[in-house]
Amino acid sequence: MAGGNGYTTGGSTAAQSSSAQTSGTYKLVLGDVVFTASGGSIGPFRYAVLYNDTATNDELIAYWDYGAAVTLANGEIFTWDADATTGVMTLT
Repeated sequence: MAGGNGYTTGGSTAAQSSSAQTSGTYKLVLGDVVFTASGGSIGPFRYAVLYNDTATNDELIAYWDYGAAVTLANGEIFTWDADATTGVMTLT
């Protein structure tokens, strides 16, 4: 999605809160990412995408489907809520 109105092209960094492997299960926990529409609307968008920006080809890690297009009107806030208990992803 193109940048503008509070959204930066490529998205925002999801800060890593923790990352651990216990008994063969890996869990990744990230902080929430918040976008605020400012100066106009953001969207429409349907998917939130997590990718590795440090990898050569920005490989996809995961995505979330919101089931329908989402558009933020000027002043509205969208929070991608990364569950701190269960993590963003668990690999076994």
